[in-house]
Amino acid sequence: MPHPLVTQLRFTRSEFVRCLEGVSEEDACRRLMPTNSLGWIVGHLASQEQFYWVLMAQHQVLVPDLYLRVGHGQPATTPPLAEMWEVWKTITGAADGYLDTLTPDILQTHFEWEGKPWGESVGTMLQRNMYHYWFHTGEAHAIRQQLGHVDLPEFVGGFSQAAYQSVQEY
Repeated sequence: MPHPLVTQLRFTRSEFVRCLEGVSEEDACRRLMPTNSLGWIVGHLASQEQFYWVLMAQHQVLVPDLYLRVGHGQPATTPPLAEMWEVWKTITGAADGYLDTLTPDILQTHFEWEGKPWGESVGTMLQRNMYHYWFHTGEAHAIRQQLGHVDLPEFVGGFSQAAYQSVQEY
């Protein structure tokens, strides 16, 4: 059984996916200044997951150029949405293998990066990853509204797969 925070991350991801259902390639590559494109947002979140849960946790890189294309502080790009979804699915699939191993004790540890302990614990990184998704889900929703999309989700979806679970129950 995954740790309750991992369950919450998976719910957060599902809401991100729900927010972007039905977006066309054309709309996903548009930039409404000063925001990034929707395709960039998908790749950007995949980039964070690759850094945290694939590179730092598993010492692998699945998409070598991803950070240069959509990473924090990099020049703006408008990558194709279909490509970024494939990258996102590949990376989150690999991340899930690691995330399923998390325990309360592991969440309190720190990865090592460049010979030093990373400044945030694994648990804090997990929370940061979730909050990053919510930030960009809101941004993506606003972009879609500006693009004139209708029938968008109006509220967070059902919690049946992510109901509250205390750590003691875990």
